[in-house]
Amino acid sequence: MGLVEDYALYDATALAELVRTRQVTARELAEEAISRIERQDKALGAMMERRFDRARLEAAGGVPAGPFAGVPFLLKDNLTPAAGIPYHNGSRIWRGWSPEHDSTLVQRLHRAGLVLLGSTKAPELCLMPVTEPGSFGPARNPWDTGRTPGGSSGGSAAAVAAGWVPMAHATDGGGSIRIPASCCGLFGMKPTRGRTPLGPQVGEAWHGLSVAHAVTRSVRDSAALLDATHGADPGAPYHAPPPAGTFLEAAHRAPGRLRVAWSADAPNGAPVHAHCRAAVEAAARLAAELGHEVAEGAPPIDAGLYHDFMTLFFTAAALELEEAEAATGIRPALSELEAPTALAVLIGRSIPGHELAAAKERLYRASRRIAAFFEEVDVLLTPTLAQPPLPVGALAPRGFEAAAQKAAAALRLGGLIRRTPMLDEVVDRTFAFIPFTPPFNVTGQPAASIPLHWTAEGLPIGVQAVGRFGEEATLFSLAAQMEAARPWVERRPAGLA
Repeated sequence: MGLVEDYALYDATALAELVRTRQVTARELAEEAISRIERQDKALGAMMERRFDRARLEAAGGVPAGPFAGVPFLLKDNLTPAAGIPYHNGSRIWRGWSPEHDSTLVQRLHRAGLVLLGSTKAPELCLMPVTEPGSFGPARNPWDTGRTPGGSSGGSAAAVAAGWVPMAHATDGGGSIRIPASCCGLFGMKPTRGRTPLGPQVGEAWHGLSVAHAVTRSVRDSAALLDATHGADPGAPYHAPPPAGTFLEAAHRAPGRLRVAWSADAPNGAPVHAHCRAAVEAAARLAAELGHEVAEGAPPIDAGLYHDFMTLFFTAAALELEEAEAATGIRPALSELEAPTALAVLIGRSIPGHELAAAKERLYRASRRIAAFFEEVDVLLTPTLAQPPLPVGALAPRGFEAAAQKAAAALRLGGLIRRTPMLDEVVDRTFAFIPFTPPFNVTGQPAASIPLHWTAEGLPIGVQAVGRFGEEATLFSLAAQMEAARPWVERRPAGLA
């Protein structure tokens, strides 16, 4: 193996095999990954914290003989604390708090043999579908550095797309695995609610909307990593039904003849870009060519779901300030937050308990209606996003809107803003980019972004595949079948090849 030339062409499974057969060492892989980060992160801005010296020692001293022994890995700076790595979640309010103990998921990542090099950037409190934290600077897309890698796992996706690591940790509360996977030409699986552990530091993330897994180059890596990390930890409020076999086995077997529905229309009525429509239409044709029963159709999702989603979203944002104070011992000031984040916190604080309870009940009912659709359908295909990767800064408030948000935050007008058109405009603009992903955080169903399409300008466009609750195996089987028919692993950003 010519390590420098070929490193980025290997997925994590292949790199682990090279280590196992002693063609390379874990230390050599770590050094190659570190070298790439040091050369390219000035252009991409994807890294948050570096753990290079510790990673070198661990790689040289021997790693656990797990499925990914010796493979370099990066951890998103969100939801999954790791001992000795300062935590920020894209914000100053955590003050670089460094946990004393690994979270359960990090323990399982170490046990799988992964060599943790550090953490990647997230937007402030992971509230945006782009990764542009005001305190730390934006992450950029390796396919076009003028565009976003998506969010909130944008730092992780940029790192994998750039070829620094073959896969990286990611979390998803409204699309934050699938959005950056689509923007960066990667495979991104959001597992079923409760599939992966969140403890012991986290009880339930975002009222159950958020889960953790990874963005990867290959389907088999995602499946094998989920095999290594899934399962409830002690005290989990709920857990996903156990799989019948391993996820890796599912990725290696044909899915059988599936009933596949597809839709290019956004549930909230947002316009869908021609490239995103073309991507899902091509994916539907591919599914038919592969022998599946394909028909146009979509589950019943109305605009009210998005409003109730935002109720949960705002209250989760408000809670984070309490969590940061509990960890650091210092009460955060609203002035430490970016104006849109401060407004989200104020709005969350203004929502009474009965409104939160009512929103959750309506979302549970919506989930039941959506689940009924999947009694007749095995997989739903949609665009992952309604637009190609946006220019950096496209969702940032400007002019009067920025000034109004800053003033409203300073005057603590969250309760008032909640009832004005200004909030609706911000929410509508955000959901115009991501109309397809949040509904399946609400239902808890597994959903993946599959990199099947590129524009003439070389920008990746993902296709979302949604399965029934607890049935990641079906998605892994279908995605692997599509990967074999339309390979993407060797596609590389031209400027970083």
